[in-house]
Amino acid sequence: MKLVKYVSGLFLLGILVLIFSFNNSESDNYKKHYLAKINTFIQAQNKLGNTISNSTKITKAEIELIRNEIAHTRLQLKAVDFWLRYLEPLAYKKINSPLPVEWETEVFEKHEKPYKRIGAGLTLAEFYLDEEQINKDTLLHLITESQKATNTFLQDSITNKMKSHDHFYLCNRLFLLNLASIYTTGFECPDTSNVIPELRFMLTQTKELYTVYNQSFPTNPLSDNYFKLFDATIQFVNKSSNNYSHFNHFEFIRDYINPLFILNQQFIINYSVFSSSNLDYALNKTANSIFDKNLYNGQNTKGIFLRVNDETSLQLINDLGKKLFFDPILSVNNERSCASCHKPNEYFTDTAVATSLQLNNKDVLSRNTPSLINVQFNHLSMLDGKFYTLQHQGKAVITNPIEMGSDEVEVVKKVLNVPEYKKGFKKLLKYTPQEKEVTLEHLVSAISFFYGKFGNGYAPFDDAMNKKGTVSQDVIKGFNLFMSKAQCATCHFVPQFNGVKPPFIGSEFEVLGTPQDAHYKALSPDKGRYEINPATETMNAFRTGSLRNIEHTKPYMHNGVFKTLDEVVEFYNGGGGAGRGLKVDNQTLSSDSLKLNVNEKQHLIQFMKALSEKVVLSNQ
Repeated sequence: MKLVKYVSGLFLLGILVLIFSFNNSESDNYKKHYLAKINTFIQAQNKLGNTISNSTKITKAEIELIRNEIAHTRLQLKAVDFWLRYLEPLAYKKINSPLPVEWETEVFEKHEKPYKRIGAGLTLAEFYLDEEQINKDTLLHLITESQKATNTFLQDSITNKMKSHDHFYLCNRLFLLNLASIYTTGFECPDTSNVIPELRFMLTQTKELYTVYNQSFPTNPLSDNYFKLFDATIQFVNKSSNNYSHFNHFEFIRDYINPLFILNQQFIINYSVFSSSNLDYALNKTANSIFDKNLYNGQNTKGIFLRVNDETSLQLINDLGKKLFFDPILSVNNERSCASCHKPNEYFTDTAVATSLQLNNKDVLSRNTPSLINVQFNHLSMLDGKFYTLQHQGKAVITNPIEMGSDEVEVVKKVLNVPEYKKGFKKLLKYTPQEKEVTLEHLVSAISFFYGKFGNGYAPFDDAMNKKGTVSQDVIKGFNLFMSKAQCATCHFVPQFNGVKPPFIGSEFEVLGTPQDAHYKALSPDKGRYEINPATETMNAFRTGSLRNIEHTKPYMHNGVFKTLDEVVEFYNGGGGAGRGLKVDNQTLSSDSLKLNVNEKQHLIQFMKALSEKVVLSNQ
């Protein structure tokens, strides 16, 4: 009780200090609006904390009272989510984290080791209310941690960012991306009956925010067209059912959110919006759609040739990379090429076997051959996130004793003994002044540049979202299921349908309980992410892959255990491995059945087939 009151007092003191420290500037009203909304949220947090603190015994009646207080507090959070999620993303995860434990796997892992982040806040508190035994102190801890994190948003460093228009359009960009990817899926809302009501409240609160912003920053305003479209968005949601499974996610994104995003991108360019945040690391301000393949990038396919921009040299890099991709010279026995396992006419995977053969042509590799298409949309490469760059992955494959088995120095010598390779790579050395001689880095960079361009193709679903084509009603039904009842979108996020969610700087790793065989006799022994970052949460965890081109990239799962999409859908429908009786204590996938009927399963598959991209493939 004392802790809750102490934290509450700090919040109120912080607000008073900030209010009296304002200067008379055009942004004052905007900042006052921000603080008023934060204050309302803080009051709701305090009331929730006091309700828990004053409970003598957590009875069923008190659980319902606390649940109602959480629902009210969540609504007040939605009124400030626009700012909180962008301005202090780490603090936000204490306020409303959907995960009890999260390992840092973002782009920053390239510079430091992963570290453990303990979650807290409203979503976890609501999940905890469903436990058989509820400890009052544990529940209170989740809320007091949330209160402490909220205090971050009362600091001068936050409100100072509001003196210019820059933060507004960057906050708005993330807000719109999350409307497409997160807010309507139940990813952060345990009670899915609240998803659409929360969305309604959030939109009306954001409209109010927009109005105050325009009054405070008349030289960099939102346009009348933007307001008209946003009003239409609110009307669309107001007319929609409260049942998020009946919500038309397809029309919501195509007709409202994506056009709003396009307008916001134009504002970012026209108003010369500046960002100093690592949160914007991967995003591209020139992307003209959420479904633009240039929206974000996780990998540099050029590698060591990053400085090359002229078309003639890029074509040379591509030609060298293509030739190397099909050339068995990279293997120690001159018998295996990249294309031996990543077959271009099979979408750069191997559809014939569950896992490809090792170099000895007798034993098999432990994992299914992943497609190389769209690999640039992951910050970490391989299913276990072992590599930070495509080039490091390429070098590892070439030198792996059971894959290509080559020595790094010797393979470069072999390649340069071929006149065409020697002439081409020597010509490109001028672009890599830090390297005096051709290295394996040059070779793998040419290869990644070659296969990287195959991720630029668009699917019928993309065309429909960009209003350049249409898809069938079965596909639309499948997408709406995907975003709601089937719960697919809580792991496979719009627009790449992989594990990278806005702001696209991190990859999700999930524990699904994948079986060793299709009869579920045992759990797959592959430890996955645990081999790279040992922890209880990472045992049997794998990076969530893209569903693009999934129609053409069988067999499925890390071990190729499933041969058809019907089997895959049924695996998820039945609650993964734990739902089939396998012991998977840390499974992140719900073990409950999704209760999808026959038609719903087929609609899901039709949607996934609409993600097959227009990729021109060839053997040579």
